[in-house]
Amino acid sequence: MTNKIILASASERRIQLLKKWGLKFKIHPSRIKEVSNCKRPSAIVKDLALQKAENVRRAFKNSVIISADTIVVLGGKIIGKPKNCGHSDEILKKLNGSIHKVYTGVAILSPEKSIVFYDAAKVKMKKLGKEKLKTLAGKHMDKAGAYAVQDKNDNFVEKICGDYFTVVGLPYVKLRKELKRFSINIK
Repeated sequence: MTNKIILASASERRIQLLKKWGLKFKIHPSRIKEVSNCKRPSAIVKDLALQKAENVRRAFKNSVIISADTIVVLGGKIIGKPKNCGHSDEILKKLNGSIHKVYTGVAILSPEKSIVFYDAAKVKMKKLGKEKLKTLAGKHMDKAGAYAVQDKNDNFVEKICGDYFTVVGLPYVKLRKELKRFSINIK
């Protein structure tokens, strides 16, 4: 059986969540160019999560690899991570007062088995004034959609339909269920 769990991500929010859920793991971020030929958001996040896990599995063949990818979709268009502060401002203006979907794909690989799944949640954003939006612009450059639902100071998200943790970047309910197949339990 495998002896180590590797998180194929440097995402602070994923690291914090797995620690909070009681998982012992090592961190080894993947080194892939995040490009997918898939068209559907659910397929894109699963494809990218799998690419990340396979990239890291080369160095840790006897370990359980966990990787994830998250995208924001508004009006059928994928909104990724902001390229710069101006782009962040543009994204936040589009999301202002919107209802959009957040998709997170997860791959769990071990020498014995592989599981790839996704979860989606609907997010309703508050309608914020220009000044408040400006204070948020550039704050979350490493996150799809340029916002962080877990940042209590942002106060941008009004309501989530679905798993809150899917929006943060790791769908707790599905992850907990799938990890049991690898004899791994989280709180």
